[in-house]
Amino acid sequence: MNTHVVEAAIPAAPDLAGLEPVEKIKRRWPMWLGAGLTLLMVIGLARVLLNTGFTGLLRSLPENPLFYLSFVLYYLVAPTFDYVIFRKLWRIPLDGMIALHKKRIANEVLIGYSGEAYFYAWARQRTQMVAAPFGAVKDVTILSAIAGNAMTLAMVALALPFGIDLLKPGEFNILMGSIAVIFAMSLPFLIFSKRVFSLPRAQLWWVFGVHCLRIVSSSVLIAFAWHFAMPQVSLGLWLLLSAGRLLAWRLPLVPNKEVLFATFAIMLIGQDEALKKLMALIAGLSLVAHLILIAGFGLHALLTRKEA
Repeated sequence: MNTHVVEAAIPAAPDLAGLEPVEKIKRRWPMWLGAGLTLLMVIGLARVLLNTGFTGLLRSLPENPLFYLSFVLYYLVAPTFDYVIFRKLWRIPLDGMIALHKKRIANEVLIGYSGEAYFYAWARQRTQMVAAPFGAVKDVTILSAIAGNAMTLAMVALALPFGIDLLKPGEFNILMGSIAVIFAMSLPFLIFSKRVFSLPRAQLWWVFGVHCLRIVSSSVLIAFAWHFAMPQVSLGLWLLLSAGRLLAWRLPLVPNKEVLFATFAIMLIGQDEALKKLMALIAGLSLVAHLILIAGFGLHALLTRKEA
């Protein structure tokens, strides 16, 4: 048998070494996406801080240390509860908190759900931890929105009997329309839950409960921070204002939610100028905390890379 003829009939195998760069690029896309979003977060934070005139806000910093304790706890609520969720779902390590903080910062500084894209990319880089992260990230995100809508409807049901006389007919119609939209937005996910969600039903209910607890904790802690900054206003009024804040930010048909919330707050407690400074201070401190964390995470990544 002529072996030369047989060898000529069999096409030469492709050079596997030539395929390695393509494979590396495919594996590195989550890393490049995460790096790109981190850079955008830094640029966005710097731009916003420059526009807020934060140096002027420093003059109105409260002296009560309990204000800063309440603010720090309030700031940590969202990523901490997310960590509780994904710790149970994926058994993520403690350094997953870094990715969850970046997820939160991206959502607040960049466009909505950019943080979910970053966190999905982070999970894709750790396929040994979770093989198919998209389903869980999707379910947790949808349940977060549904929990927010549910808590908003509950707040409306509690507050409407006390504030219905304060609403003008046009404002009442907008409120009712917003409630209808909120309900309609959540309804399809409940009707088609078997097709929409990937997690088992028991885990879905657990995640929903954690999200509700997160919303309540966040609302209570921000009320405490406000109270320690302006102790002349009772804690009960601040808790009511915190519920109004949750309601204002969830109403979809309201064109300017900040104006609505400010109007409600001034109507409730007065002290127009002091209240505006306090709200601006909270927003400014959040931006500074974002920037400090992003810088710290970058330094940590640089030192870890040098040690490796």
